[in-house]
Amino acid sequence: MQNATQDGRDRKNIQIGFLVDIVQKQHQRSGELTQGIVKRILTKSPNHPHGIKVMLESGEVGRVKQIILD
Repeated sequence: MQNATQDGRDRKNIQIGFLVDIVQKQHQRSGELTQGIVKRILTKSPNHPHGIKVMLESGEVGRVKQIILD
């Protein structure tokens, strides 16, 4: 069974501690995703067409493509 996912373009859907898939700036062309736990939410606006920018606990920064829900 696959985990449920939620879209990462609305800031209200993302909270610190959530497990997410992000795309880092250097991987935008390839679409390579990095999974991690949200440490900080960097985008101030309520939504963004390319995904809300976050920092993971690992220090990596990117835009949320999907939120992993169990």
